[in-house]
Amino acid sequence: MSEYIPHTPADIRALLEGVGLRDVEALFSDIPEEVRRRFRPLGLPRRDEDWVRRYLTGLSERSTGKGLVPFLGGGIYDHFVPAVVEYVLSLPELYTAYTPYQAEVSQGTLTWMFEYQTMICELTGMEVANSSMYDGATALAEAALMAHRTVGGKKVLVPRSLNPRVREVLATYAWGAGLKLVDVPYGDDGRLQLSEIPEGACALIVGQPNFFGVIEDLSGLKDQLGEAFLIVYVNPISLGVLAPPGSFGADVVVGEGQVLGLPPSFGGPLLGIFATRGEHLRRMPGRISGQTVDAEGKVGYVMAFQTREQHIRRERATSNICTNSALCALAATVYLAALGPGGLRRVALLSLERAHRLAEEVSSLPGYELAFSGPFFNEFALRCPDPMGAVKKLRRAGIAVLPPEEVEKAGLEGALLVAVTERRTEEELARFVSALKGGMG
Repeated sequence: MSEYIPHTPADIRALLEGVGLRDVEALFSDIPEEVRRRFRPLGLPRRDEDWVRRYLTGLSERSTGKGLVPFLGGGIYDHFVPAVVEYVLSLPELYTAYTPYQAEVSQGTLTWMFEYQTMICELTGMEVANSSMYDGATALAEAALMAHRTVGGKKVLVPRSLNPRVREVLATYAWGAGLKLVDVPYGDDGRLQLSEIPEGACALIVGQPNFFGVIEDLSGLKDQLGEAFLIVYVNPISLGVLAPPGSFGADVVVGEGQVLGLPPSFGGPLLGIFATRGEHLRRMPGRISGQTVDAEGKVGYVMAFQTREQHIRRERATSNICTNSALCALAATVYLAALGPGGLRRVALLSLERAHRLAEEVSSLPGYELAFSGPFFNEFALRCPDPMGAVKKLRRAGIAVLPPEEVEKAGLEGALLVAVTERRTEEELARFVSALKGGMG
């Protein structure tokens, strides 16, 4: 069954006035009365869209068995996506649109690109954003290259607490550009420990939150770096409650935008967020839509910058990425517009509160403890004597978490990584705890 967007009372009134009917029942007056008497309400309470979807999915799963409840994280998260996102993405004029080379016939695409850029700037506290990149990992790699082109050094400081999968992509780009990645350790609190800035450093990368879910302290880092870039790799949902990196002097803010209206989908497609200061506009990769006026003074939109190799820049282009994740960026635009600042903050707070509640309950069990003492957002590393045994217990209870071998890639042994979003219910949190106690949930 396809999802639908419910009508508001105002929508219904406008529809009835347009066709000259007094109420909704009158719409069905052509159906014989004896047939209409067979109609009965679905019996669903007046609840939110996510609850109704879960309820109907639960009914359908009675015959197929229940799937795994995802407490998975590590860069991809299970957030609720309102039906309006899929509806807008499915419109043929948007679903089939490609590069807006001709502004006069691409006003719709250029308009939402401009809105996307504006919202990303508001979210990150930066002055300019491009209209998206492939994914967070390549956006980070492009930021490192931009820092090298601007500052001139060849050393990029990378915390051991950066997502290992993202680091792999960064390492590939660095190898091709002749850059050296320098490890920055983390302490008992899970936060990076930056003792000194080596000569020849062009950038420091900071995950916010980092791979372990720990919230880094960004204050004072830019002062330590001087001309070197402060590049912050963010989870955009966390910016619903955390101060934007721009307020700490960040030079570039990048991140994985999957959390903004895209389902996990086994790891793709994804969305690369890239924002920077205005002074770096011409060094930034990708495309930028701009607002202007036409000869008659009407507001219009144009492709303002596109420092790409296939256009006039040729070999002087800033990037070889030839396109953007346009449909995914449109999803993020609709998602952010639908939630608004208050809605995004609520999603962030619910995720944070439920993660902390679960962490408190699990860490009170014998043998289980939080790996780090630092503050965390919606994800936490959990130590236990038998991590694989814990994974098996959870799997038997229908729960999936990030396994120990993935966590070990960031240098932490004997731990699981647990992520909690606003979608995780009280029953699912209780089942998680029960499973680790030895029950089946």
